[in-house]
Amino acid sequence: MAEAFESAMSERPGTPASEPPAELLERVSKLAAARRRPLTREQYVAGIRAGDRTILARAITLVESLRESDRLLAEQIVEDCLPHTGNSVRVGITGIPGAGKSSLIETLGRYLTEERAEKVAVLAIDPSSQISGGSILGDRTRMLTLAASPRAFIRPSPARGSFGGVAQRTREAMLLCEAAGFSNIIVETVGVGQSETAVHDMVDFFLLVLIAGAGDELQGIKRGVMELADVVLINKADGSNLRAAERARAEAEHALHFFPASSSGWTPLALTCSAHTGAGVRELWHRILEHNQLTRGNGSLARHRQMQMRRWMHEIVDQGLRARFDRHPGVRSLMAQVEAEVAEGQTTSFRAARLLLEAYSGPSDPLR
Repeated sequence: MAEAFESAMSERPGTPASEPPAELLERVSKLAAARRRPLTREQYVAGIRAGDRTILARAITLVESLRESDRLLAEQIVEDCLPHTGNSVRVGITGIPGAGKSSLIETLGRYLTEERAEKVAVLAIDPSSQISGGSILGDRTRMLTLAASPRAFIRPSPARGSFGGVAQRTREAMLLCEAAGFSNIIVETVGVGQSETAVHDMVDFFLLVLIAGAGDELQGIKRGVMELADVVLINKADGSNLRAAERARAEAEHALHFFPASSSGWTPLALTCSAHTGAGVRELWHRILEHNQLTRGNGSLARHRQMQMRRWMHEIVDQGLRARFDRHPGVRSLMAQVEAEVAEGQTTSFRAARLLLEAYSGPSDPLR
């Protein structure tokens, strides 16, 4: 199709531009129509199970939608797909800005799709929120080769200010990708504040990416997340930076010994890697598979995922209750007044909160 398009759109100097071939125009028209045409619940599920990336993308759009009708349909689709999930390797990747997370994902993804002939889905959390104000577009331009692979699916998801910058519906998107046959799921976090904890709670393996020589003030993020990491990876270990990267790896390895032992039986370790040359990528993936084999064998992976699902349920309940609370007419009429009184010191936060809760559900009996 690309060759036909280039041929159709090329023109010789001094001659009128030729028209695109009718066959190409018809294919483009059908593709555009397919994207506009509403699909039924059954068509969504069938398309996802068949590995149709266009339908998968549309289903994830439903998952992320704020419209009530879209959300209801999305829940039904996820419910239907649930029996076909759980067979992937779920990897979360975080790290300081400039550590080369997206370049690493591009190199790792190409290793999986080209050398191992496996499918990989990348769910990149778009930091388009009030927290960072950034954009994922820069990351996507560094994943152009991977994005062109028929075995890859890359989806940036808007954070919309949800907890820790993590997209509220990333878990549902992950389940849909698994149902579409993607055996490897990579979740990239924006790496701001508490988003690492939220991503850790939805994956099997957590990778912290650092670089040598960035300075303690820049790498302060590692102090809060190193305890969560299954592997600490020192990226950009190439050229004149190779020795510094090895020193940083040794320091990270030493630091990992001071953290409590993991209940999974896995011993965290530090590695070096170069997303530019590909050095260390194969070893990194072998370590991830080693972790997966260990945790599946001793039952800790199943327990970990069950705990994640319970936590996910409670999180959805909390979000739903908060949404209903914010929409309640009594709460809406009282909110501005109590906020002003708290800000001016006329009442306490505790009393204000109690008044709002009573406006929502009525007075509570303190003896109950």
